[in-house]
Amino acid sequence: MLRISKLTDYGTVVLAELAARGAGVASASDLAGATGIAAPTVSKLLKLLSRAGLVTSTRGANGGYSLAHSPARISAAAIIDALEGPVSITECSASDSHCDFESTCHVGGSWQRINVAIRRALDDVSLEDLLRNTNPVPTFRFAGVPVTFEKKPHGN
Repeated sequence: MLRISKLTDYGTVVLAELAARGAGVASASDLAGATGIAAPTVSKLLKLLSRAGLVTSTRGANGGYSLAHSPARISAAAIIDALEGPVSITECSASDSHCDFESTCHVGGSWQRINVAIRRALDDVSLEDLLRNTNPVPTFRFAGVPVTFEKKPHGN
């Protein structure tokens, strides 16, 4: 199953809170209070997001954290890269691949194309897009059966 980690999910929540604050700065404790995420986790996230250049920190009495770019310029791919590393769905689709079967594998190229498609899709979704509540809820076919993912009511 392809799934982002809780840490990445929380990182997106922290970035969304910073985006909602606009150009202002927020302390780690302010962000923890606003999001309900534990302060040590928020501090860890901010450190990783700062290292990746997605947030900036300002020292001093009026210091805190803010987005380094507009929400429209921060992609879902950049968020995942910052918190989990580059998307790589198989060993051979990683940039540092060390698969023992690469020379005889007949499906590696297909997995690499799938990995590129996923990467492009993540690059095409911005933090601004993630913040929009007006996106339609997608319907998928899973094992031939239509499945609709319902939006959770706000606050859950």
